[in-house]
Amino acid sequence: MPLFKIAQRLEFIKETSFKLEREIQQVTEQNLWTILRLNFIRSEFSLNNFRIDTLAFDPEAKAFVIIEFKRDKTFSVIDQGYAYLSLMLNNKADFILEFNESQNQSLKRTDVDWAQSKVIFVSPLCTTYQREAINFKDLPIELWEVKKFENNTISYEQIQKASVKESINTISRKDDTIEAVSKEVKVYTEQDHLQKVDFETRELYELLKDRLLNIDDNITIQPKKQTIGFKVDNNFFCDVVLQGKGLKIYLNLKSGDLLDEKKVSRDVSNVGHWGNGSYEIKLADLEDIDYILSLIKQSLRKNKE
Repeated sequence: MPLFKIAQRLEFIKETSFKLEREIQQVTEQNLWTILRLNFIRSEFSLNNFRIDTLAFDPEAKAFVIIEFKRDKTFSVIDQGYAYLSLMLNNKADFILEFNESQNQSLKRTDVDWAQSKVIFVSPLCTTYQREAINFKDLPIELWEVKKFENNTISYEQIQKASVKESINTISRKDDTIEAVSKEVKVYTEQDHLQKVDFETRELYELLKDRLLNIDDNITIQPKKQTIGFKVDNNFFCDVVLQGKGLKIYLNLKSGDLLDEKKVSRDVSNVGHWGNGSYEIKLADLEDIDYILSLIKQSLRKNKE
Protein backbone atom coordinates (compact mmCIF):
# COMPACT_ATOMS: atom_id res chain seq x y z
CA MET A 1 0.00 0.00 0.00
CA PRO A 2 1.56 3.35 -1.02
CA LEU A 3 2.09 6.05 1.61
CA PHE A 4 1.73 9.78 1.02
CA LYS A 5 2.78 12.78 3.11
CA ILE A 6 0.07 15.41 3.46
CA ALA A 7 1.33 18.79 2.26
CA GLN A 8 -0.19 21.24 -0.21
CA ARG A 9 0.18 18.37 -2.60
CA LEU A 10 0.45 14.72 -1.66
CA GLU A 11 4.08 13.65 -1.62
CA PHE A 12 4.74 10.01 -2.43
CA ILE A 13 6.83 8.25 0.22
CA LYS A 14 9.02 5.60 -1.34
CA GLU A 15 9.47 2.20 0.16
CA THR A 16 13.10 1.32 0.85
CA SER A 17 14.67 -2.08 1.32
CA PHE A 18 16.27 -3.62 4.36
CA LYS A 19 19.96 -4.17 3.73
CA LEU A 20 20.23 -7.08 6.13
CA GLU A 21 17.88 -9.55 7.78
CA ARG A 22 19.45 -8.53 11.08
CA GLU A 23 18.11 -5.00 10.63
CA ILE A 24 14.54 -6.34 10.65
CA GLN A 25 15.31 -8.49 13.67
CA GLN A 26 16.81 -5.69 15.75
CA VAL A 27 13.98 -3.20 15.29
CA THR A 28 11.40 -5.92 15.98
CA GLU A 29 13.10 -7.22 19.10
CA GLN A 30 13.51 -3.70 20.48
CA ASN A 31 9.76 -3.10 20.05
CA LEU A 32 8.40 -6.61 20.53
CA TRP A 33 5.72 -5.69 23.04
CA THR A 34 4.48 -2.75 20.99
CA ILE A 35 4.27 -4.76 17.77
CA LEU A 36 3.19 -8.24 18.88
CA ARG A 37 2.34 -7.96 22.59
CA LEU A 38 5.07 -10.50 23.38
CA ASN A 39 7.83 -10.55 25.97
CA PHE A 40 11.37 -10.84 24.62
CA ILE A 41 13.30 -13.87 25.94
CA ARG A 42 16.39 -14.45 23.81
CA SER A 43 17.96 -13.56 20.48
CA GLU A 44 19.80 -16.23 18.46
CA PHE A 45 18.75 -19.20 20.59
CA SER A 46 20.66 -22.28 19.40
CA LEU A 47 19.58 -25.84 20.12
CA ASN A 48 20.21 -29.17 18.37
CA ASN A 49 21.68 -27.62 15.20
CA PHE A 50 18.77 -25.15 14.99
CA ARG A 51 19.14 -21.42 15.46
CA ILE A 52 16.00 -19.57 16.45
CA ASP A 53 16.16 -15.88 15.52
CA THR A 54 14.00 -14.67 18.41
CA LEU A 55 12.43 -16.55 21.31
CA ALA A 56 9.46 -14.77 22.89
CA PHE A 57 6.72 -15.50 25.39
CA ASP A 58 3.02 -14.66 25.24
CA PRO A 59 2.06 -13.79 28.85
CA GLU A 60 -1.67 -13.98 28.16
CA ALA A 61 -1.63 -17.38 26.43
CA LYS A 62 1.26 -18.54 28.68
CA ALA A 63 3.01 -19.94 25.64
CA PHE A 64 6.34 -19.66 23.85
CA VAL A 65 6.49 -18.01 20.44
CA ILE A 66 9.29 -18.53 17.93
CA ILE A 67 9.95 -15.63 15.54
CA GLU A 68 11.91 -16.04 12.33
CA PHE A 69 13.00 -13.17 10.08
CA LYS A 70 13.31 -13.66 6.34
CA ARG A 71 14.71 -11.10 3.95
CA ASP A 72 14.39 -13.36 0.89
CA LYS A 73 11.29 -15.09 -0.43
CA THR A 74 12.46 -18.70 -0.56
CA PHE A 75 11.40 -19.97 2.86
CA SER A 76 8.88 -22.78 3.32
CA VAL A 77 6.15 -21.83 5.78
CA ILE A 78 4.90 -25.30 6.64
CA ASP A 79 8.17 -27.24 6.65
CA GLN A 80 10.17 -24.70 8.63
CA GLY A 81 7.32 -23.76 10.95
CA TYR A 82 6.61 -27.32 12.03
CA ALA A 83 10.30 -28.13 12.35
CA TYR A 84 10.65 -25.30 14.90
CA LEU A 85 7.52 -26.38 16.78
CA SER A 86 8.77 -29.96 16.88
CA LEU A 87 12.08 -28.72 18.27
CA MET A 88 10.26 -26.86 21.03
CA LEU A 89 7.93 -29.67 22.02
CA ASN A 90 10.78 -32.18 22.15
CA ASN A 91 13.00 -29.90 24.25
CA LYS A 92 10.62 -28.23 26.67
CA ALA A 93 13.12 -28.17 29.53
CA ASP A 94 15.61 -26.13 27.47
CA PHE A 95 12.97 -23.50 26.72
CA ILE A 96 11.93 -23.34 30.37
CA LEU A 97 15.55 -22.92 31.44
CA GLU A 98 16.12 -20.13 28.91
CA PHE A 99 13.01 -18.32 30.16
CA ASN A 100 14.00 -18.60 33.82
CA GLU A 101 17.56 -17.42 33.23
CA SER A 102 16.57 -14.43 31.10
CA GLN A 103 13.55 -13.35 33.17
CA ASN A 104 14.93 -14.31 36.60
CA GLN A 105 11.74 -16.24 37.33
CA SER A 106 10.81 -19.79 38.24
CA LEU A 107 8.53 -20.89 35.44
CA LYS A 108 7.59 -24.56 35.62
CA ARG A 109 6.81 -26.84 32.71
CA THR A 110 3.20 -27.11 33.91
CA ASP A 111 2.90 -23.29 33.91
CA VAL A 112 3.22 -23.25 30.12
CA ASP A 113 0.31 -23.93 27.77
CA TRP A 114 2.30 -25.82 25.16
CA ALA A 115 -0.85 -26.25 23.08
CA GLN A 116 -0.75 -22.50 22.33
CA SER A 117 2.81 -22.56 20.92
CA LYS A 118 3.25 -20.87 17.55
CA VAL A 119 5.75 -19.63 14.98
CA ILE A 120 5.74 -16.16 13.43
CA PHE A 121 7.56 -15.42 10.16
CA VAL A 122 8.38 -11.76 9.51
CA SER A 123 9.42 -10.81 5.97
CA PRO A 124 9.38 -7.74 3.69
CA LEU A 125 7.41 -9.74 1.14
CA CYS A 126 5.34 -12.90 1.37
CA THR A 127 4.76 -14.72 -1.89
CA THR A 128 1.41 -15.94 -3.18
CA TYR A 129 2.53 -19.49 -2.44
CA GLN A 130 3.34 -18.60 1.19
CA ARG A 131 0.02 -16.80 1.61
CA GLU A 132 -1.81 -19.87 0.33
CA ALA A 133 0.22 -22.12 2.61
CA ILE A 134 -1.27 -20.58 5.77
CA ASN A 135 -4.87 -21.13 4.68
CA PHE A 136 -5.68 -23.78 7.23
CA LYS A 137 -8.06 -22.96 10.05
CA ASP A 138 -5.85 -24.56 12.70
CA LEU A 139 -2.33 -23.66 11.56
CA PRO A 140 -0.10 -22.48 14.46
CA ILE A 141 1.89 -20.25 12.12
CA GLU A 142 1.53 -16.54 11.33
CA LEU A 143 2.92 -14.46 8.48
CA TRP A 144 3.74 -10.78 8.95
CA GLU A 145 4.99 -8.32 6.33
CA VAL A 146 7.31 -5.55 7.43
CA LYS A 147 8.05 -2.55 5.22
CA LYS A 148 10.39 0.41 5.60
CA PHE A 149 9.91 3.82 4.02
CA GLU A 150 12.27 6.68 3.26
CA ASN A 151 10.74 9.03 5.90
CA ASN A 152 12.02 6.79 8.70
CA THR A 153 8.70 4.96 8.95
CA ILE A 154 8.12 1.24 9.33
CA SER A 155 4.93 -0.81 9.11
CA TYR A 156 3.92 -4.30 10.23
CA GLU A 157 0.90 -6.11 8.87
CA GLN A 158 -0.30 -9.62 9.57
CA ILE A 159 -1.31 -11.61 6.52
CA GLN A 160 -4.86 -12.71 7.19
CA LYS A 161 -6.02 -16.19 6.35
CA ALA A 162 -8.74 -16.63 3.78
CA SER A 163 -12.12 -17.88 4.99
CA VAL A 164 -11.27 -21.57 4.91
CA LYS A 165 -12.55 -24.69 6.69
CA GLU A 166 -9.71 -27.05 5.78
CA SER A 167 -7.69 -28.50 8.66
CA ILE A 168 -3.93 -29.05 8.64
CA ASN A 169 -4.78 -32.59 9.77
CA THR A 170 -5.82 -33.39 6.20
CA ILE A 171 -2.15 -33.39 5.22
CA SER A 172 -0.64 -34.44 8.55
CA ARG A 173 -0.89 -38.13 7.71
CA LYS A 174 1.66 -37.55 4.99
CA ASP A 175 4.17 -35.92 7.33
CA ASP A 176 5.30 -37.36 10.67
CA THR A 177 6.45 -34.00 12.03
CA ILE A 178 3.13 -32.26 11.29
CA GLU A 179 1.21 -35.19 12.77
CA ALA A 180 3.28 -35.21 15.97
CA VAL A 181 3.02 -31.45 16.49
CA SER A 182 -0.71 -31.41 15.72
CA LYS A 183 -1.32 -33.80 18.61
CA GLU A 184 0.03 -31.23 21.08
CA VAL A 185 -0.66 -27.83 19.51
CA LYS A 186 -4.19 -26.51 19.28
CA VAL A 187 -5.24 -23.43 17.31
CA TYR A 188 -8.64 -22.29 18.54
CA THR A 189 -11.38 -21.09 16.21
CA GLU A 190 -14.71 -19.36 16.73
CA GLN A 191 -16.39 -22.70 16.10
CA ASP A 192 -14.65 -24.21 19.12
CA HIS A 193 -16.46 -21.67 21.28
CA LEU A 194 -19.77 -21.61 19.42
CA GLN A 195 -20.31 -25.37 19.51
CA LYS A 196 -20.42 -25.31 23.32
CA VAL A 197 -23.38 -22.94 23.65
CA ASP A 198 -27.05 -22.87 22.66
CA PHE A 199 -28.55 -21.29 19.57
CA GLU A 200 -29.62 -18.09 21.37
CA THR A 201 -26.10 -17.42 22.64
CA ARG A 202 -24.59 -18.10 19.21
CA GLU A 203 -27.07 -15.71 17.63
CA LEU A 204 -26.28 -13.06 20.24
CA TYR A 205 -22.55 -13.40 19.62
CA GLU A 206 -22.95 -13.18 15.84
CA LEU A 207 -25.01 -10.03 16.17
CA LEU A 208 -22.46 -8.45 18.49
CA LYS A 209 -19.62 -9.44 16.16
CA ASP A 210 -21.34 -7.94 13.13
CA ARG A 211 -21.95 -4.69 14.97
CA LEU A 212 -18.32 -4.53 16.13
CA LEU A 213 -16.85 -5.25 12.70
CA ASN A 214 -18.93 -2.43 11.23
CA ILE A 215 -17.39 0.11 13.61
CA ASP A 216 -13.86 0.03 12.18
CA ASP A 217 -12.35 -1.65 9.12
CA ASN A 218 -9.16 -2.45 11.05
CA ILE A 219 -10.83 -4.72 13.60
CA THR A 220 -9.73 -8.35 13.52
CA ILE A 221 -10.83 -11.40 15.51
CA GLN A 222 -8.48 -13.74 17.33
CA PRO A 223 -10.05 -16.73 19.09
CA LYS A 224 -8.09 -17.90 22.10
CA LYS A 225 -8.44 -20.81 24.51
CA GLN A 226 -10.94 -19.17 26.85
CA THR A 227 -12.05 -16.07 24.93
CA ILE A 228 -12.63 -14.59 21.51
CA GLY A 229 -10.53 -11.46 21.27
CA PHE A 230 -11.26 -8.39 19.16
CA LYS A 231 -8.20 -6.36 18.13
CA VAL A 232 -7.56 -3.00 16.55
CA ASP A 233 -4.07 -1.92 15.50
CA ASN A 234 -2.84 -5.13 17.18
CA ASN A 235 -4.33 -4.15 20.56
CA PHE A 236 -7.11 -6.19 22.13
CA PHE A 237 -9.89 -3.77 22.99
CA CYS A 238 -12.39 -6.37 24.14
CA ASP A 239 -12.64 -10.09 24.81
CA VAL A 240 -15.82 -12.13 24.69
CA VAL A 241 -16.57 -15.25 26.71
CA LEU A 242 -19.49 -17.35 25.49
CA GLN A 243 -21.52 -18.84 28.32
CA GLY A 244 -24.46 -21.18 28.58
CA LYS A 245 -26.74 -18.17 28.68
CA GLY A 246 -25.38 -14.99 27.17
CA LEU A 247 -21.97 -13.37 26.89
CA LYS A 248 -19.38 -11.85 29.17
CA ILE A 249 -17.47 -8.95 27.61
CA TYR A 250 -14.18 -7.70 29.02
CA LEU A 251 -13.05 -4.19 28.13
CA ASN A 252 -9.33 -3.45 27.94
CA LEU A 253 -9.47 -0.33 30.08
CA LYS A 254 -7.88 0.49 33.43
CA SER A 255 -10.00 1.10 36.50
CA GLY A 256 -11.51 4.57 36.33
CA ASP A 257 -11.19 4.91 32.55
CA LEU A 258 -14.75 3.79 31.69
CA LEU A 259 -17.67 6.21 31.70
CA ASP A 260 -20.67 3.99 32.51
CA GLU A 261 -23.68 6.06 33.49
CA LYS A 262 -26.03 3.05 33.71
CA LYS A 263 -23.58 1.08 35.89
CA VAL A 264 -23.92 -2.11 33.83
CA SER A 265 -20.20 -2.93 34.10
CA ARG A 266 -18.29 -4.49 36.98
CA ASP A 267 -14.72 -3.63 37.98
CA VAL A 268 -12.86 -6.95 38.03
CA SER A 269 -9.34 -5.55 38.34
CA ASN A 270 -8.90 -7.36 41.65
CA VAL A 271 -10.73 -10.51 40.61
CA GLY A 272 -9.35 -13.36 38.55
CA HIS A 273 -10.92 -13.38 35.09
CA TRP A 274 -10.29 -14.27 31.49
CA GLY A 275 -9.63 -11.49 29.02
CA ASN A 276 -7.84 -8.15 29.08
CA GLY A 277 -8.76 -5.11 31.09
CA SER A 278 -10.56 -4.18 34.29
CA TYR A 279 -14.21 -4.18 33.28
CA GLU A 280 -16.73 -7.00 32.80
CA ILE A 281 -20.13 -6.60 31.15
CA LYS A 282 -22.82 -9.25 30.87
CA LEU A 283 -24.94 -9.35 27.72
CA ALA A 284 -27.92 -11.69 27.87
CA ASP A 285 -30.32 -10.13 25.34
CA LEU A 286 -30.56 -7.34 22.80
CA GLU A 287 -32.21 -4.81 25.10
CA ASP A 288 -29.01 -3.00 26.12
CA ILE A 289 -26.79 -3.81 23.14
CA ASP A 290 -26.65 -0.23 21.84
CA TYR A 291 -25.56 1.10 25.22
CA ILE A 292 -23.04 -1.72 25.67
CA LEU A 293 -21.62 -0.97 22.22
CA SER A 294 -21.07 2.62 23.36
CA LEU A 295 -18.96 1.28 26.24
CA ILE A 296 -17.01 -1.00 23.92
CA LYS A 297 -16.31 1.98 21.65
CA GLN A 298 -14.63 3.74 24.57
CA SER A 299 -12.20 0.84 24.83
CA LEU A 300 -11.74 0.83 21.06
CA ARG A 301 -10.83 4.52 21.01
CA LYS A 302 -8.44 4.15 23.95
CA ASN A 303 -6.61 1.24 22.34
CA LYS A 304 -6.17 3.13 19.07
CA GLU A 305 -4.34 6.00 20.76
